[in-house]
Amino acid sequence: MGALKKPERVKLVIGILAKDKKLFDSTEEFFVKEFGQIDYRSPWLFFNYTDYYKNEMGHPLNRMFISFEKLISPQDLPKIKLKTNLIEKRTSQNKKRRINIDPGYINDSKFILATTKDYFHRIYLGRDVYAEVTLYWKKHGFQCLDWTYPDYRTKEYREILNKIRQAYAKERRGHER
Repeated sequence: MGALKKPERVKLVIGILAKDKKLFDSTEEFFVKEFGQIDYRSPWLFFNYTDYYKNEMGHPLNRMFISFEKLISPQDLPKIKLKTNLIEKRTSQNKKRRINIDPGYINDSKFILATTKDYFHRIYLGRDVYAEVTLYWKKHGFQCLDWTYPDYRTKEYREILNKIRQAYAKERRGHER
C-alpha cells in the first residue's frame, strides 16, 4: 500500500479564445485579481482549427495562453473553471459568448484541461467539472493522445506549453532549496 501524500503544486495555464484582443485585455485585471501575477503571455495566435465557435463567437478567432507565478493545488481546478465560466457569462452579449476561457495546469508529466463536458477519457472532479489529460510529457516535449484537440497537436502550441513547463520546473527547483 502506498503512503498518502499531498499532490505537488502545479502551474495554472489559461487558454483564451476571442475575436477581439481588447476583450482579453479587459479580462486580464480579473485574472490577476483572482490568480496572481501573470508570468507568461503567448503571442496572439490565429485560430482556424474548427468552426465550432463560429456561430457563437464570430470569425476570425485568436488564442492566447497565459500562466501565473503562483502555483496552485490541483484540487483548485474546478473552482477556477467555475470562475472562468462566470467571466464568459458576464462578457456575453445576446446569450452568446464573446470569449472562451479554458483553464488547466501543467505539472512534470502532463497538461490537464478542465471542461464541463463528460466523455470516456475525462475524470469527474466535482462541481460539474471534469478533467482530461490533453498532452503528456515524454523525454523533451509534450506528446499527443488520441483525443488531443487539433490545435493542441500543433508544434506551435506544444512549444508554448513546453516553455511554460520549463518555467514550472525552474520554480519547483527554486522551492526545493
